[in-house]
Amino acid sequence: MKRSFDIRTLYNPIQPTVKQFAEQVSYQEVAPDISLQPYIYCYWQLQTHQVLAEPFIYRVVADGCIDIFFELHHPQENFIMGFCKKFTEFPLESTFNYIGIRFLPSMFPQLFNINARDLSNRFVELNLVLPQVAQFIAQHFSPAQNLQAIKTSLDTYFCKHLSGITLNYDNRLYHAIDIILKQMGVIDIEQDLDTGVSSRQLRRLFEFYIGDTPKTFSQVVRFQNILRAKPSTQSLKQNKLFYQAGYYDQAHFIKEFKHFYGVTPSKAFGR
Repeated sequence: MKRSFDIRTLYNPIQPTVKQFAEQVSYQEVAPDISLQPYIYCYWQLQTHQVLAEPFIYRVVADGCIDIFFELHHPQENFIMGFCKKFTEFPLESTFNYIGIRFLPSMFPQLFNINARDLSNRFVELNLVLPQVAQFIAQHFSPAQNLQAIKTSLDTYFCKHLSGITLNYDNRLYHAIDIILKQMGVIDIEQDLDTGVSSRQLRRLFEFYIGDTPKTFSQVVRFQNILRAKPSTQSLKQNKLFYQAGYYDQAHFIKEFKHFYGVTPSKAFGR
């Protein structure tokens, strides 16, 4: 089928900015070529601007996406990180320059016919999954390139790849994703996802294209919408955002937020 809706119009995955090392470390995102935007959310760069005097732990929060990433000084060492149902922390060196490619939910399996479930909750060497992409990265990138030059090279590669494949859009899967995104993850999986297939079939579709179950994906979407709201500590207490987002109570909200983010809401949004 032809693509009936664009996930990007409904979902913009957020990763936290680098606060504690603001002057020494930067994180930035740039959109890919417009023809790739329904599939790739962004290219990103995480780099130091001076040698760090203390260890740097980079926290990646749950966002429902699959990322390819590599260090510009060692592009031959490239990796892929699958859908993660909780936060992940990476201890980094005193200097680094990482480049990443963030694929929107379901789009990496669409582009490469790879079972997302096989990548879930871990990162592996890209060569074990997509040797041709791994070789391309190893041979075409170096520290001398800025992010714009890197974007141009990645755009060219992925546009060429896109032109040579046929995508398999399953109406049932994308109807379910559409419901979840429009409801901001606040749904009853059994009652609200009536897309013409059994819950077992739908689960299989989600596991292949997303990497986990409809329930887990919905929880990540709900969490991401809270990040997008950027609530202050005060508003979290006064407005009871956790009720609006479908949580039973504040304790449930805090527990799930910490599971996906790694710290409590008050610490994440503290002003």
